Amino acid sequence: MKSIKAIPVRTTTVALPFSMDVLSEVARDRVRQALSMVAQEELTAFLGAGVYARTETRRGYRNGTKTRTLTTSFGPTELVVPRALIFDGERHREWQSQIVPRYARRTREVDAALLGLYFGGVNTRRVKQAIRPLLKNSPLSKSSISRVIVQLQAYFESWSQRDLSGEDIRYVYLDATFMPVRCGGKAERLPIMVAIGVRSTGEKVLLSLAVMGVESTAAWSGFVTDLADRGLKRIELAIVDGNKGLTRALLELWPNLPIQRCTVHKLWNLLGHAPKSLQGEVKADYDAIINADDIEKAKAAYAAFMRKWSRKAESVARSLEDAGTDLLTFMRFPKEQWRSLKTTNIVERLNHEFRRRTKTQGVFPTQSSVLVLLFGLVASGMVRMRKIGGYETMTTGVKVVEHEDLKALAVR
Repeated sequence: MKSIKAIPVRTTTVALPFSMDVLSEVARDRVRQALSMVAQEELTAFLGAGVYARTETRRGYRNGTKTRTLTTSFGPTELVVPRALIFDGERHREWQSQIVPRYARRTREVDAALLGLYFGGVNTRRVKQAIRPLLKNSPLSKSSISRVIVQLQAYFESWSQRDLSGEDIRYVYLDATFMPVRCGGKAERLPIMVAIGVRSTGEKVLLSLAVMGVESTAAWSGFVTDLADRGLKRIELAIVDGNKGLTRALLELWPNLPIQRCTVHKLWNLLGHAPKSLQGEVKADYDAIINADDIEKAKAAYAAFMRKWSRKAESVARSLEDAGTDLLTFMRFPKEQWRSLKTTNIVERLNHEFRRRTKTQGVFPTQSSVLVLLFGLVASGMVRMRKIGGYETMTTGVKVVEHEDLKALAVR
């Protein structure tokens, strides 16, 4: 089996600038090599001797390899497994792996177990639990599991440094989700920064993941600068949740970049400033702005909102004004895309899947372990991303709407 050079594990950025087709191909390769490696370790444990070791206690001899085609949840893949002749009294019989037949019957269970190898980090007890469906009665030593981990992390690291210069990314969604990670002997909820790009074809692709101590301007600046350093070209639009540190970081990197503030997050802000008895009315007036058919109707609804709520609940009006012109940037783009561009729902759904699928994990042992698991959820296809709405209009370009026109929204 071809060896893979081990790369030291970093705890910063993990980049996945791939379509699901490419991810599936690499995932198949990873599964193929991981299973082949585990089968070799299984045979070594069974024989009680390595490839060239000569011992009186060995239970048989290796006898080359054979190829099997397995259907995995990543698609069909060819697997090279070892062969061996086992001593059985005066006769010899062929050794049968306990791993490969179970894999053939229960692909999804074992795919999940293989992902366990990723988020187990260097904790071999966790890894052994994760790959239990693979092993059945075939024991693997602590050193065997450690070798599996080194090879799997090498794949992970080769992805994390991938060049982005060949990607045609038009839009980027940015947000953070919080995960429990053990730091200095105690559990802390750390922000995991997420970037999802949208290609000119409308395909969504996970660009980067990173653990940061705090969700600050400096943290976001390092995150987005890393994207540019790896070749990401200036984009047409960034969709954010309203975090001011993130907005500053983006504008420092790409001055005058069009930014869309999530309209759902802004609604939550507005309702937080309104008495419960008035929240329905605030939402109706706000929806008249966000769901307007064109920019002129949106401006008129905005002006009406500001006049009304400046008198009725001034903090609500100030909250809307705080969003500035970034609230309606989505209207510069083809109308078919508006629903996808005016919120961070795309990245929020991904974050929700991350949280849902990791809620039984408890506290992650290291920062790198949480990144590798989230990476694996996308790479395996367990978390899928579809094209954005209106992707057919991606080639029509940005609608020309002067920024000065949008500034009129701030006039009460």
